[in-house]
Amino acid sequence: MAAGIIAASSEAEAGAGVETERAAETHFGFRTVPLGEKQRMVDEVFHSVARRYDVMNDLMSMGLHRVWKDLLVSRLRPPKSDRPFALLDVAGGTGDVSFRTVEAGGAGTRATVADINGGMLGVGRERAASLGLAERVEFVEANAESLPFADRSFDATTIAFGIRNVPRMDKALSEMRRVLKPGGKCFVLEFSRVDVPMLDAIYDTYSFKLIPGMGKMVTGDAESYQYLVESIRRFPAPELFAQMMREAGLKRVGFTPLTGGIVCLHAGVRI
Repeated sequence: MAAGIIAASSEAEAGAGVETERAAETHFGFRTVPLGEKQRMVDEVFHSVARRYDVMNDLMSMGLHRVWKDLLVSRLRPPKSDRPFALLDVAGGTGDVSFRTVEAGGAGTRATVADINGGMLGVGRERAASLGLAERVEFVEANAESLPFADRSFDATTIAFGIRNVPRMDKALSEMRRVLKPGGKCFVLEFSRVDVPMLDAIYDTYSFKLIPGMGKMVTGDAESYQYLVESIRRFPAPELFAQMMREAGLKRVGFTPLTGGIVCLHAGVRI
């Protein structure tokens, strides 16, 4: 009887948790949506754009995303020797950051791409094979909020232009810290707030007027790119996001604005 009561109690608690999640709300671009629905909606966006994602990155950023990612890898400093170095690239999709990292590092550098979207991972695996990097870059379907990796198992964690799509960013940051080895660094590369007069107005016009139309022309999907633009505007200011990293347990947190504040590179360390 006691066991039955405990089981019933557990089921009730689980049900209450589901109801709480349904009641909670978050943002999907400029729309307010139930927290439990956001991940499905984000998945649909990236399933839609997976095949043309890298082409659109080049078009939307006018190639600057390559410069930003190269800067991220330069901050990672993968060893050029055969010393083991393990990177976890969260929401790494098609593998861009991971490929750059293993190419910059020596024979001991390995990368794991974790992404919840199977379509993006499929494109990434194809790219790894074509680049001859399939033995050095692994692709794992995983939720950023609940990473299937042991504590203290990576030398560095990264997430590039993906954290704003995670429903619970605080959980993702905590997980990225959890899997870091002591002394390991966490880097978040994300769009931010333009802080240069006149550039902010130009950037807004470009984002809202041109990018969705560009997405329609290249991928046949304007709505997904409208969401991506809106999600950038909903992302916390750099100081607020830095505080989120501290609350996740990371130390020595700081950020570097890039290209007039269009992008910020955030960093923290697990002590």
